Amino acid sequence: MWNVPLGNVLKAHGYEAVVPLAYACSGVSAFVSPMIFGALADQRISPTRLVRWLAVLTAGFLALTFYGIGQHWPARWVLAALQVHSVSAAPIFGLTTAIVMARLRDPAREFGPVRAWGSLGWMAAGGLVSWVLVADTSVRCGYAAAATWLVSAASTLLLPEVPPLEKKLRRTWRDVFGLEALELFAHRDHRVVFLTAALFTIPMAAFYPYAPMQLRDLGVGHAAAAMSLGQITELVAMFGLGALSARVRLKWVFLAGIGFGILRYALCALNDRTWLLVGVALHGFAFTLYFITAQIYLEQRVPARLRARAQALLGVMLGGFGSLAGFLGNGWWKSANTVAGVTAWPRFWLGLTLVMVAVFALFAFSYRGQPEPEDRA
Repeated sequence: MWNVPLGNVLKAHGYEAVVPLAYACSGVSAFVSPMIFGALADQRISPTRLVRWLAVLTAGFLALTFYGIGQHWPARWVLAALQVHSVSAAPIFGLTTAIVMARLRDPAREFGPVRAWGSLGWMAAGGLVSWVLVADTSVRCGYAAAATWLVSAASTLLLPEVPPLEKKLRRTWRDVFGLEALELFAHRDHRVVFLTAALFTIPMAAFYPYAPMQLRDLGVGHAAAAMSLGQITELVAMFGLGALSARVRLKWVFLAGIGFGILRYALCALNDRTWLLVGVALHGFAFTLYFITAQIYLEQRVPARLRARAQALLGVMLGGFGSLAGFLGNGWWKSANTVAGVTAWPRFWLGLTLVMVAVFALFAFSYRGQPEPEDRA
């Protein structure tokens, strides 16, 4: 509800200069927050309980952020509130994955349809913001999102408690920060999946801040609703992921995701409204076939005692290294391609397309997978 229209909301209220910094808040918090709470979920506290209280904090500081925008607070205070919000929100991605995975018998087949509910929520959010709240540039989208977070917190009362898998009475600093998950980098394929996730996220991070701006430049009034087109293909990919993973090596699923990312940005570079909307629609394939497959990969390949921390480490690579470098770097790249308030969108997207081509080549030549026929990685 708030993430997609944030760039246009900030621009409408005179904060356009801090758009890259606002999106980068999630990257800063993702370096530490997911690992700490992932370690807590593995060792001491039920992830269900953690998600509940983190959702309440997230709601409070998100509402404060948009109140500050509406009241024209100094940019540093708006960013400070958004940063605290990001610290509480960052671990929820990995923790909810751990909760769901713990209840599934066959994650490769069952996780996609469950995760599809998130896509439906994203689609509903776009329609609500554009057509019901009429809030593509209004702080109302932030207030609505905060209220939804409170509903999410209450819904955790209906979820089963997932007990920690590795209880420790005495914890070192290594345990507190979840640093044991770093041992996963010793495995070649794990390392490639994590590093590619971070590198792929760098150009991917340009999509939500800048595609809505380009849509408005091309005359699309309800940009938030238009951006929901990506969730249609996301749903298709989610429901087909289990069958696809059972028939195709994971390497080719990963590469297909990166390939759709390349095609999508190439279409955005055409700077035509129709082709841009087609590019937006392809987002679901790019996102699902790499990032959701990566979550399933970790559930299948990582020891049970490290799974919450492994999902948290993926969150660090995506939301930390990838997003922070992406939001700041893409912000610089957009400025370099903007003269007198007019952005050269073809050059902007073409540059990011070339980055994705390099990521595709890196993964293709680095990831090996397992040769055993029963493990079709």
